[in-house]
Amino acid sequence: MRTGKGTTSRELSAVNAHRYALAAMLAWVGMAAVDAHAQALPAPKEFYFDQDRSSTRPVAAIAATGETLVDRLASTVQRDPNAVEARAQLAAIAMAGGRRALGEELYQTALHAPNAGAPRRQIEWNYGWDLLRAGDPARALAQWSGLVNGRPAAPDWLPPTLALVLWRLDRKDEAVKWYAAAVRTWPDQWGAGADFARLLPAWRDDERATLAEVQVAWQAKPPAWP
Repeated sequence: MRTGKGTTSRELSAVNAHRYALAAMLAWVGMAAVDAHAQALPAPKEFYFDQDRSSTRPVAAIAATGETLVDRLASTVQRDPNAVEARAQLAAIAMAGGRRALGEELYQTALHAPNAGAPRRQIEWNYGWDLLRAGDPARALAQWSGLVNGRPAAPDWLPPTLALVLWRLDRKDEAVKWYAAAVRTWPDQWGAGADFARLLPAWRDDERATLAEVQVAWQAKPPAWP
């Protein structure tokens, strides 16, 4: 993302100053004050067979690349306050480019929009990953915990993802229990010989390494069910 002078910087600055900025940033500050280290989660279910493809993919309102994509997204969100998916797509780009404050604002505005209903689950899933990769696992868990009892009821992505974030929050017993749910569901995939590079191609190396630590702990002391 370009940060010097030019069309992109001007447009992103305008987005940053739009009329929803104050409310969105206040919502962000309020969420940041929550101690998500203590975020309560329900106990894992026995199995997680449900696919959730509509949620577990990047938000892609506009198909383009590079500066062209950023310019078009910025123009769209300036022109249309109800462009929820364009706003979320721009948020992900902003956070990946190190502009976390702007990314947070855009995500919060998208989630609080009156028409956020249909894409909300997808936006929350993506927001959680961007928070985790920004070094904020507590708030990543806060995003994902809201998806635990949604639809589908038992998404297959949930056990390994919660195992990862809980381990990073030093909630290791819970992490192992969630990993055990993945193993119960697909023992041939998540058991001792799990190939994380194949199973989790979109994860980063450090994320797969963290999950490998959870797997070692699970192997050492598999939790009983129920």
